[in-house]
Amino acid sequence: MTLRVLIVDDSALYRQLVKNVLRDIPGVEVVGLAKTGSEALQKLAECNPHLLTLDVQMPDMDGLEVLHALKKIRSTAKAIMLSSLTGQGAQVTTDALLAGAFDFIQKPNSNDASANRILLLESLIDKIGAFQESLEIKLPRRAPTNIAEPTARRGRIAAVVIGSSTGGPVALREVLPKLPSTLNVPIFVVQHMPARYTKSLSDRLSESSIIPIQEAFDGMKIEPNMVYIAPGGLQMRISKSPKGPVIKIVDDPPENNCRPAVDYLFRSAAEVYGGNLLAVILTGMGRDGTEGCRIIKQLGGSVIAQHPDGCVVYGMPKAVVEEQLADRVVPLEKIASWIVRIVESKE
Repeated sequence: MTLRVLIVDDSALYRQLVKNVLRDIPGVEVVGLAKTGSEALQKLAECNPHLLTLDVQMPDMDGLEVLHALKKIRSTAKAIMLSSLTGQGAQVTTDALLAGAFDFIQKPNSNDASANRILLLESLIDKIGAFQESLEIKLPRRAPTNIAEPTARRGRIAAVVIGSSTGGPVALREVLPKLPSTLNVPIFVVQHMPARYTKSLSDRLSESSIIPIQEAFDGMKIEPNMVYIAPGGLQMRISKSPKGPVIKIVDDPPENNCRPAVDYLFRSAAEVYGGNLLAVILTGMGRDGTEGCRIIKQLGGSVIAQHPDGCVVYGMPKAVVEEQLADRVVPLEKIASWIVRIVESKE
């Protein structure tokens, strides 16, 4: 299937750059260009795009307003947001993801035009590949059958670790606000995002959550009934200290091409909490989190994978299920209740 793309950006230079880059991606057809959000909406019927590359900040309607308009008219077109690295750009991008944008990329801002083109191509290839996969895969309505054999845990759950990527902000907004303030364990989250964006995400998620949600910082003391989100562009690990576990934020290399990486967090959490861990893998492309779940399972911990029906991209949960590491495959709307059930279990 040829993917039909409408490019929306108020910069003529950037519209041309994105057009040139998309021409180099197999299976993609640029069906139109729009310099404003209102022009993009007018061109929908004419161009019938599957996907919009949508500038976050535009003068007449910003990208978020375009997304709301798409939802109002019940358009099936999705959007990849193109965001500038500013505080305002990060906040609007986060709100766009929570409003249903498929994903986002940062606009390259090098003085080297050739370098900008290469960076944009690399970013768009990954995102468009994931989008094509989400369109073409027919997701099963029943849970996968290759579920892991339960392992014997040595004690009650002491912490919850969560990994998510594409589609993760919406999934986290579904899960975290449903957790009670009496859970009595810390919750650690890796959402694949660059720097700045995770702060905006944690602020937005905290507005609807009973449990406090914070972007983690280095040396942060770990408390129960708190959600700690790994800062974008860095690795987050759990470390032992004389006064109890603490969070360490470090500039270690990416894993699975990701920083923060789910495997990195899960592995460190297993070193501190052993098998008294519950791991949750939500929507996202790739395999990040699979090896971390393997370690947690080997130590006696539990693993939940999101059911494919409802995943924006069934990649990370699929890898965990295929490796027979998931104890349960759970629809998104039921994951919070399963977290509570497993944490409160006396087994």
